[in-house]
Amino acid sequence: MGNITFNELAEEDFKLLQKWLNADFVKKWCYKSMIWSDDVIIKMFAPYVLKEMPVNSFTISYDEVKIGYIQSALLVDFPDYYDWLQIDGEAIDVSLMFIGEKEYIHKGLGSLVLKKFVDENVFNNVNINKCIICPEPTNIIAIKSYEKIGFKYTKTIQIPGEGEPYYVMELPRDKI
Repeated sequence: MGNITFNELAEEDFKLLQKWLNADFVKKWCYKSMIWSDDVIIKMFAPYVLKEMPVNSFTISYDEVKIGYIQSALLVDFPDYYDWLQIDGEAIDVSLMFIGEKEYIHKGLGSLVLKKFVDENVFNNVNINKCIICPEPTNIIAIKSYEKIGFKYTKTIQIPGEGEPYYVMELPRDKI
């Protein structure tokens, strides 16, 4: 396997994000009905780059080729979401993880990327006792990938205003 690295999202990555988020194989699971124009990309991701929102956003590189995106946030920074999930303790939510380059999908990279990300960017904080990830319940490939590194299903919830339910999976610090 090659080398997986994470780089903080930068404005120069916006065109790649736009390409990835408009790809059919990504849209199947991420914001299905969204049309990712330049303006929409800027509106959604510029606050992350400018540190106006407490979301840590990264591009995923494999052997120095940018292939995808991943983000995380402390649940306490999003109190409504934290309340809906009803999570005990300090937790980080990893979300919007995808591989956007077609030649890198279905190669087993998802679980490797997530494992490395969790090790380097979640449990490097000693106060965090668990990591949360919430794929769609029908995204069996993602679910199996997350289970490979120890995530366990805890519940399915429907968040008001959201289309698909959330299949809540947890990885406690003591299970890594």
